[in-house]
Amino acid sequence: TFKRCKRAKTHGFWHSCGAMAQPGSPLTTHVLNTAMGVPGSNMTILLYKQDSSAAAWNLITTGITNSDGRCPGLTTRELFTPGVYKLHFDTDRYWGCLGEESFYPYVEIVFTIRNPVDKFHIPLLLSRFSYSTYRGS
Repeated sequence: TFKRCKRAKTHGFWHSCGAMAQPGSPLTTHVLNTAMGVPGSNMTILLYKQDSSAAAWNLITTGITNSDGRCPGLTTRELFTPGVYKLHFDTDRYWGCLGEESFYPYVEIVFTIRNPVDKFHIPLLLSRFSYSTYRGS
């Protein structure tokens, strides 16, 4: 499992987080492992937008949190339009890479964007048996 976790860093999955993050993204997030008091680094995050006409979720981008637990470049201002969005955090794989088991195999945070010119920061505070989130600044 550990080899698989390290391999994700080297196979081009850093496209929306880490060193190639786009500056000025209207949507940012970070993960804090509150159980250990460290950033939640190397966690896969998927961003979806809901297609209200089809009641389906369309994948916008995928990223992996950097060493600070942040994934700042999830989208661009041009792609960030009003609607319902979902951030999907792969917590099962994250905890597995640490040699731990998690009660939650994933966490999904669903939110509505009415004014996309605003800045939105949606952090995830995480332990193996709980999580919380809020709209940050």
